[in-house]
Amino acid sequence: MKILVVEDNKKVASFVEKGLREEGYTVDVAHDGVDGSLKASVYDYDLLILDVMLPGKSGYEIVHDFRNQGNAVPVLLLTARDATEDIVRGLDAGADDYVTKPFSFDELLARVRALVRRGGSRRQERLVFSDVELDRLRHVATRGGERLHLTPKEFQLLEYFLLHFEQVVRRTELLEKVWDLHFDPMSNVVDVHVANLRHKLREHGQPLIHTMRGVGYIFSEDPPE
Repeated sequence: MKILVVEDNKKVASFVEKGLREEGYTVDVAHDGVDGSLKASVYDYDLLILDVMLPGKSGYEIVHDFRNQGNAVPVLLLTARDATEDIVRGLDAGADDYVTKPFSFDELLARVRALVRRGGSRRQERLVFSDVELDRLRHVATRGGERLHLTPKEFQLLEYFLLHFEQVVRRTELLEKVWDLHFDPMSNVVDVHVANLRHKLREHGQPLIHTMRGVGYIFSEDPPE
Protein backbone atom coordinates (compact mmCIF):
# COMPACT_ATOMS: atom_id res chain seq x y z
CA MET A 1 0.00 0.00 0.00
CA LYS A 2 1.34 3.39 -1.01
CA ILE A 3 0.78 6.55 1.03
CA LEU A 4 1.50 10.20 0.27
CA VAL A 5 2.40 12.41 3.26
CA VAL A 6 2.23 16.18 2.66
CA GLU A 7 3.67 18.00 5.68
CA ASP A 8 5.83 21.13 5.75
CA ASN A 9 7.25 20.42 9.22
CA LYS A 10 10.14 18.16 8.28
CA LYS A 11 10.42 16.62 11.76
CA VAL A 12 6.75 15.63 11.76
CA ALA A 13 7.00 14.39 8.17
CA SER A 14 10.05 12.29 9.01
CA PHE A 15 8.36 10.88 12.13
CA VAL A 16 5.25 9.84 10.17
CA GLU A 17 7.26 8.52 7.21
CA LYS A 18 9.55 6.41 9.40
CA GLY A 19 6.66 4.93 11.37
CA LEU A 20 4.64 4.04 8.28
CA ARG A 21 7.65 2.46 6.56
CA GLU A 22 8.26 0.31 9.64
CA GLU A 23 4.67 -0.90 9.28
CA GLY A 24 5.38 -1.99 5.70
CA TYR A 25 3.87 0.91 3.76
CA THR A 26 5.53 2.61 0.80
CA VAL A 27 5.67 6.35 1.51
CA ASP A 28 6.23 9.44 -0.63
CA VAL A 29 6.68 12.81 1.08
CA ALA A 30 6.06 16.38 -0.09
CA HIS A 31 6.86 19.48 1.98
CA ASP A 32 4.60 22.02 0.28
CA GLY A 33 1.10 22.09 -1.10
CA VAL A 34 2.03 22.57 -4.75
CA ASP A 35 4.33 19.54 -4.84
CA GLY A 36 1.85 17.50 -2.81
CA SER A 37 -1.02 18.36 -5.13
CA LEU A 38 1.07 17.40 -8.17
CA LYS A 39 2.07 14.04 -6.69
CA ALA A 40 -1.53 13.30 -5.67
CA SER A 41 -2.70 14.00 -9.23
CA VAL A 42 0.01 12.05 -11.05
CA TYR A 43 0.70 8.97 -8.92
CA ASP A 44 -1.56 6.20 -7.68
CA TYR A 45 -1.86 6.21 -3.87
CA ASP A 46 -3.96 4.21 -1.44
CA LEU A 47 -4.15 7.06 1.09
CA LEU A 48 -3.26 10.75 1.38
CA ILE A 49 -2.15 12.28 4.71
CA LEU A 50 -2.28 16.06 4.39
CA ASP A 51 -1.29 18.84 6.75
CA VAL A 52 -3.80 21.69 6.55
CA MET A 53 -1.49 24.71 6.79
CA LEU A 54 0.91 24.26 3.88
CA PRO A 55 2.96 26.73 1.84
CA GLY A 56 1.73 27.20 -1.71
CA LYS A 57 -1.56 25.37 -1.35
CA SER A 58 -3.51 24.37 1.75
CA GLY A 59 -4.63 20.85 2.59
CA TYR A 60 -8.22 22.04 2.16
CA GLU A 61 -7.47 23.11 -1.40
CA ILE A 62 -5.61 19.89 -2.22
CA VAL A 63 -8.43 17.62 -1.06
CA HIS A 64 -11.05 19.83 -2.74
CA ASP A 65 -9.23 19.65 -6.09
CA PHE A 66 -8.55 15.94 -5.58
CA ARG A 67 -12.25 15.21 -5.14
CA ASN A 68 -13.19 17.41 -8.10
CA GLN A 69 -10.97 15.15 -10.23
CA GLY A 70 -13.24 12.27 -9.23
CA ASN A 71 -10.65 10.57 -7.03
CA ALA A 72 -12.15 8.61 -4.12
CA VAL A 73 -8.87 7.63 -2.40
CA PRO A 74 -9.15 8.18 1.39
CA VAL A 75 -7.73 11.43 2.80
CA LEU A 76 -6.61 12.07 6.38
CA LEU A 77 -5.96 15.68 7.44
CA LEU A 78 -3.37 16.66 10.06
CA THR A 79 -3.56 20.02 11.74
CA ALA A 80 -2.81 21.93 14.92
CA ARG A 81 -6.26 23.46 14.71
CA ASP A 82 -8.99 21.79 16.76
CA ALA A 83 -11.84 24.27 16.43
CA THR A 84 -15.10 22.70 15.33
CA GLU A 85 -15.39 24.97 12.29
CA ASP A 86 -11.97 23.86 11.03
CA ILE A 87 -12.90 20.20 11.39
CA VAL A 88 -16.17 20.78 9.56
CA ARG A 89 -14.39 22.68 6.80
CA GLY A 90 -11.94 19.83 6.26
CA LEU A 91 -14.64 17.18 6.14
CA ASP A 92 -16.81 19.31 3.85
CA ALA A 93 -13.85 19.70 1.49
CA GLY A 94 -13.83 15.93 1.07
CA ALA A 95 -11.51 14.60 3.77
CA ASP A 96 -12.42 11.28 5.39
CA ASP A 97 -10.87 11.86 8.80
CA TYR A 98 -9.08 14.51 10.83
CA VAL A 99 -6.30 14.27 13.45
CA THR A 100 -5.16 17.22 15.54
CA LYS A 101 -1.55 17.77 16.59
CA PRO A 102 0.07 16.62 18.76
CA PHE A 103 -0.96 13.02 18.14
CA SER A 104 0.41 9.61 19.03
CA PHE A 105 1.61 7.43 16.19
CA ASP A 106 -0.57 4.55 17.43
CA GLU A 107 -3.64 6.75 16.99
CA LEU A 108 -2.53 7.81 13.52
CA LEU A 109 -1.83 4.21 12.52
CA ALA A 110 -5.25 3.05 13.75
CA ARG A 111 -6.91 5.76 11.67
CA VAL A 112 -4.79 4.83 8.65
CA ARG A 113 -5.87 1.19 8.94
CA ALA A 114 -9.52 2.20 9.31
CA LEU A 115 -9.40 4.46 6.26
CA VAL A 116 -7.66 1.86 4.12
CA ARG A 117 -10.29 -0.65 5.22
CA ARG A 118 -13.01 1.75 4.06
CA GLY A 119 -11.13 2.61 0.90
CA GLY A 120 -13.91 1.57 -1.46
CA SER A 121 -14.91 -1.41 -3.54
CA ARG A 122 -11.75 -1.18 -5.64
CA ARG A 123 -9.77 -2.49 -2.65
CA GLN A 124 -9.77 -6.18 -1.82
CA GLU A 125 -8.85 -7.14 1.73
CA ARG A 126 -7.76 -10.64 0.61
CA LEU A 127 -5.79 -11.42 -2.53
CA VAL A 128 -5.66 -15.02 -3.78
CA PHE A 129 -3.91 -16.72 -6.68
CA SER A 130 -3.41 -20.48 -6.91
CA ASP A 131 -2.54 -21.60 -3.35
CA VAL A 132 -1.15 -18.20 -2.33
CA GLU A 133 -3.27 -15.96 -0.11
CA LEU A 134 -2.48 -12.49 1.22
CA ASP A 135 -4.42 -10.65 3.94
CA ARG A 136 -3.75 -6.95 3.30
CA LEU A 137 -5.11 -5.74 6.63
CA ARG A 138 -3.40 -8.25 8.93
CA HIS A 139 -0.22 -8.27 6.79
CA VAL A 140 -0.22 -12.07 6.62
CA ALA A 141 0.73 -14.14 3.57
CA THR A 142 0.38 -17.92 3.21
CA ARG A 143 1.02 -20.58 0.61
CA GLY A 144 -0.77 -23.89 0.86
CA GLY A 145 -1.93 -22.85 4.31
CA GLU A 146 1.66 -22.34 5.51
CA ARG A 147 2.61 -18.85 6.64
CA LEU A 148 5.27 -17.09 4.58
CA HIS A 149 7.77 -15.15 6.68
CA LEU A 150 8.26 -12.10 4.49
CA THR A 151 10.02 -8.80 5.04
CA PRO A 152 7.82 -5.70 4.60
CA LYS A 153 9.24 -5.12 1.12
CA GLU A 154 8.72 -8.76 0.11
CA PHE A 155 5.13 -8.48 1.33
CA GLN A 156 4.62 -5.40 -0.85
CA LEU A 157 6.14 -7.15 -3.86
CA LEU A 158 3.87 -10.16 -3.39
CA GLU A 159 0.88 -7.83 -3.02
CA TYR A 160 1.72 -6.13 -6.30
CA PHE A 161 2.24 -9.43 -8.12
CA LEU A 162 -1.10 -10.73 -6.82
CA LEU A 163 -2.82 -7.60 -8.07
CA HIS A 164 -1.28 -8.18 -11.52
CA PHE A 165 -1.04 -11.97 -11.87
CA GLU A 166 -0.67 -13.34 -15.39
CA GLN A 167 0.57 -9.89 -16.47
CA VAL A 168 4.09 -8.83 -17.35
CA VAL A 169 5.35 -6.47 -14.63
CA ARG A 170 8.27 -4.28 -15.63
CA ARG A 171 11.15 -3.61 -13.28
CA THR A 172 10.61 0.16 -13.58
CA GLU A 173 6.97 -0.39 -12.62
CA LEU A 174 8.05 -2.12 -9.41
CA LEU A 175 10.46 0.73 -8.65
CA GLU A 176 7.62 3.25 -8.94
CA LYS A 177 4.91 1.29 -7.13
CA VAL A 178 6.83 -0.56 -4.41
CA TRP A 179 9.76 1.76 -3.80
CA ASP A 180 9.62 5.54 -3.36
CA LEU A 181 10.02 8.25 -5.98
CA HIS A 182 13.65 8.97 -5.09
CA PHE A 183 14.95 5.44 -5.41
CA ASP A 184 18.02 4.90 -7.58
CA PRO A 185 16.79 3.19 -10.79
CA MET A 186 20.29 1.78 -11.40
CA SER A 187 20.25 -0.27 -8.20
CA ASN A 188 19.75 -4.05 -8.35
CA VAL A 189 17.68 -4.05 -5.15
CA VAL A 190 14.51 -5.01 -7.07
CA ASP A 191 16.18 -8.13 -8.47
CA VAL A 192 17.50 -9.07 -5.03
CA HIS A 193 14.10 -8.75 -3.33
CA VAL A 194 12.30 -10.58 -6.14
CA ALA A 195 14.85 -13.40 -5.90
CA ASN A 196 14.30 -13.66 -2.14
CA LEU A 197 10.52 -13.71 -2.56
CA ARG A 198 10.78 -16.28 -5.35
CA HIS A 199 12.86 -18.52 -3.08
CA LYS A 200 10.39 -18.29 -0.17
CA LEU A 201 7.47 -19.12 -2.44
CA ARG A 202 9.40 -21.99 -4.04
CA GLU A 203 9.96 -23.59 -0.63
CA HIS A 204 6.20 -24.30 -0.47
CA GLY A 205 5.40 -25.27 -4.06
CA GLN A 206 6.05 -24.84 -7.75
CA PRO A 207 7.67 -21.67 -9.12
CA LEU A 208 5.29 -18.74 -9.53
CA ILE A 209 7.59 -15.80 -10.34
CA HIS A 210 9.10 -16.09 -13.80
CA THR A 211 11.66 -13.76 -15.36
CA MET A 212 10.90 -12.23 -18.74
CA ARG A 213 14.42 -11.41 -19.86
CA GLY A 214 14.87 -7.80 -20.84
CA VAL A 215 11.29 -7.01 -19.81
CA GLY A 216 10.48 -7.86 -16.20
CA TYR A 217 8.55 -10.59 -14.39
CA ILE A 218 5.29 -12.50 -14.60
CA PHE A 219 3.41 -14.12 -11.69
CA SER A 220 1.91 -17.28 -13.14
CA GLU A 221 1.61 -21.04 -12.62
CA ASP A 222 2.86 -21.58 -16.17
CA PRO A 223 6.33 -20.39 -17.23
CA PRO A 224 6.41 -18.11 -20.31
CA GLU A 225 7.12 -19.83 -23.60
